[in-house]
Amino acid sequence: MNDSLILHHYDGSPYAEKIRLMFGLTGAKWSSVLCPVQPPRPSLDPLTGGYRRIPVAQVGADIFCDTALIARELATRLNCPALDPAQVGADAAALMAQAQGKAFFAAIGAVPTPRLLTTMLLKFGPIGAARFVKDRISLLKGSTVRAPQGDKARAVLNALLDDLETRLETREWIGGDAVSVADFACFHPLWLYVSCNRRPLEAGPQVEAWYQRVSEIGHGEREELTQDKAFAIAKAAEPRALPESVSDTPAAIGAKVEVAPSDYGKVPVAGTLAAFTEDRIVIARDTREFGLLHVHFPRAGYALTAA
Repeated sequence: MNDSLILHHYDGSPYAEKIRLMFGLTGAKWSSVLCPVQPPRPSLDPLTGGYRRIPVAQVGADIFCDTALIARELATRLNCPALDPAQVGADAAALMAQAQGKAFFAAIGAVPTPRLLTTMLLKFGPIGAARFVKDRISLLKGSTVRAPQGDKARAVLNALLDDLETRLETREWIGGDAVSVADFACFHPLWLYVSCNRRPLEAGPQVEAWYQRVSEIGHGEREELTQDKAFAIAKAAEPRALPESVSDTPAAIGAKVEVAPSDYGKVPVAGTLAAFTEDRIVIARDTREFGLLHVHFPRAGYALTAA
């Protein structure tokens, strides 16, 4: 069990849906620990040290933050290079960036306000909806992200749909003849929009057919896991061997540091710098509850500072 794949997530998370589809593509067996839609998350916060975003992957005493890094881990672990964002061609990578950037933050704003409010009331109830809105406002506080609303949001989302339609006129999948991480990256903002809008996706015929194909990939072999079992796995394990660090690390290995996203959800995680490679930051957290944990972050989109 110590090397099992554990995903800490909630079912309505679009970022988690991206990872769940990766499990589906590979037919992977994985363990699911469900978390609240907003902090505090008592089943997750003790492992990460307070990382704000979700999902988070766990393998023993190693904790992986951000879906870009989780995808790279899955590509290696599941022997599926198509899941590695670094393997995506330039044109598909541009669509990924468009989908995961402006289009993602337009997905909610593009939903008519009365329908969006109804969706939140149905999912969370009056008090829960108010808490959810307050939390998401807090999430974007001080961020470099600006979420468009109304007509501007719909224009951004329609631009993505138009570009996807053009792309899919000459190929079955975003990256070419086979499914890849590019499909899941482009799918998840549309999945969010459909979930909030509670209507089938209305797009060009190629996009609608592609959206259905991705939806049918499924989530692999999912098994629910309790918080206590996930904690016991972390406590019983030792972190895996560290990768070799680059020579010009911004802080000395072993120094006390903090890592936080540089765009939004800027809640820092504190620890000691364990490794700094070409593509990731690893910090060590010596905890009373679990012993030593290694928390992994991608370098892209994250800032490392002295604690």
